[in-house]
Amino acid sequence: MKNLTLSTLARLLPLACGRRSARRLAILIYHRVLASGDFMRSDVVDEARFEWHMELLRSFFNPLSLAAALDLLKTGDLPPASVCVTFDDGYADNVEVALPILKKWDIPATFFISSGYLDGGRMWNDTILESFRQLEAKDIDLSSIGMGVQPLATENARRDTAQRVIDALKHRPPEQRSAGTRFIASMASELPDDLMMSGAQVKKLVDAGMEIGGHTVSHPILAALDREEARREILDGKNALEKLTGKSVSFFAYPNGKPGRDYTDFHRRILPGLGFKAAVSTHWGVSTVGSDIWQLPRFTPWDKNPAQFMLRMIRNYQDVQ
Repeated sequence: MKNLTLSTLARLLPLACGRRSARRLAILIYHRVLASGDFMRSDVVDEARFEWHMELLRSFFNPLSLAAALDLLKTGDLPPASVCVTFDDGYADNVEVALPILKKWDIPATFFISSGYLDGGRMWNDTILESFRQLEAKDIDLSSIGMGVQPLATENARRDTAQRVIDALKHRPPEQRSAGTRFIASMASELPDDLMMSGAQVKKLVDAGMEIGGHTVSHPILAALDREEARREILDGKNALEKLTGKSVSFFAYPNGKPGRDYTDFHRRILPGLGFKAAVSTHWGVSTVGSDIWQLPRFTPWDKNPAQFMLRMIRNYQDVQ
């Protein structure tokens, strides 16, 4: 693989994208774009990496808005190497860091926002990450949440322990997850309240021509809720964003997004009646005209150099869902 150059891979790209009648749509998923590296989030793209991601997309692919791409997908008129950029959750750095880069390279994007965290809210996983960032002890007793004693002696240990806690709590019932999060937060002195977007920043995205999508109110695992509560989370999030932006919210992203584990066929079936036109998951792959528009796959390219990024994109175009 190391002998394959970017230009060689670019010549291979059309072969992976399908015939005109079966063109494939890749939807990329991002969460945060950091101004600089952060040891607590070592796998998150920073500004420099996101810059060359977008430069590659503009140079070798056909970036489309999600609305335009789905219209073209239906008619079989997608251009080759079609790609959409999406962001989940509603982090402020999407506006502060990512938006100027998107505008520079003239790339549209869809931002799926959990409305309940706007204007000073904080997602539960960030509460855990930021709490562990502050702790200076060599270990921590987490027996009260069923995890025993965990190491904290180094930056890597703190990051890895925080991730283990997040993984352990993610699929617990909402009240247990909240209780565990409060327990961790009680050990921190002061936590940031500016990680998520403000209402003004959401409007800035709309003014820049970006799409806003629904992502519930509080980002729960929908499969862990009763049906009425899940319906309310989805619809209330949509309504809040429409009231804020004055525009229709047509697309939805399932929180966490794994089919059958994080959401079920019930959640898929209720979306049309709630006013949505399509939905995205976090199942990897690409879409064709025959794909289910209520659980479109998305992909996260994590590579740290352009040739590997391009190769992974080529491989992803071959994973038709």
